[in-house]
Amino acid sequence: MNQQLKTHAAILSITSNSVLISLKLVAGILMQSISVISEAIHSLIDLFAAIIAFMSVRFSSKPADKEHQYGHGKIENVTATLEAALIFGAAVYIISQAVQKLSRGNIEVVGLGIGTFVMGLSGVINFIVSRYLFSIARKTESVALHADALHLRTDVWTSFSVLGGLIAIKLTGLKVIDPIVAIVVAILIIKAAWNLIKDSFQDILDTRIPLRDEEIIHNVLANYSDSIVDYHKLKTRKAGPIRYIDIHIVFPKRSTVEDAHALSHRISSRIKERLANSQIMVHIEPCDSLCSGCHLKC
Repeated sequence: MNQQLKTHAAILSITSNSVLISLKLVAGILMQSISVISEAIHSLIDLFAAIIAFMSVRFSSKPADKEHQYGHGKIENVTATLEAALIFGAAVYIISQAVQKLSRGNIEVVGLGIGTFVMGLSGVINFIVSRYLFSIARKTESVALHADALHLRTDVWTSFSVLGGLIAIKLTGLKVIDPIVAIVVAILIIKAAWNLIKDSFQDILDTRIPLRDEEIIHNVLANYSDSIVDYHKLKTRKAGPIRYIDIHIVFPKRSTVEDAHALSHRISSRIKERLANSQIMVHIEPCDSLCSGCHLKC
């Protein structure tokens, strides 16, 4: 079910981006507006990102194999980083074009009504689609879809920024506003790219899962305090939507291997109920005379 949701969301993103690219590009060329054309380029990069997201969510769902024994979840982090690099490159291009137009002084913008309509429509559509993608990304814990949603949400900001610039040109007659707005758009794009790279690298570098998730693990283990002696060496990381959890649990001396194994499975199952998409490795340890609470439970 999660895979279907992710696939449908990625296809929706590809479709909406394709339509908006065509509208923005035609409007930008007719208007001779660098800010509108920059938005078309931004949407083109978003389309590439959406295609990459579509491919990654399909590939990341493949089960573990001989060469990838921990699965393929990190492909979503890798593709999110690639998407960020594409966005950054688009922003640099937009800034260079805007600076050239400012330096030459040959600024001409026509057909403001067309641009106003297209930018307004783009902002509304991208807001609706990005909101849907964010909801699916949260539900499925998909890094790739979150990256795609972030792209589209950035497109909302930039579309309305260009819309505001076109309205300002119409009210003031200052056409220099057009390349200035394009530069502002590019700066917003760079900020989004940086945030995306930062978030993606956290999982690539095996950063621990959020503290609120680790607190759930502690709460589950606390419910078994009468059956276990202690636990330690809790280690967590994430790869795509999958959480990997390592923990050492100390069992009473009177416990048999069979009892300890069965209880560790119950604890793992309980954690998985609270934290979906979890892979848990429990290391069973016997109680010794130095452990906390040993004299009470052994």
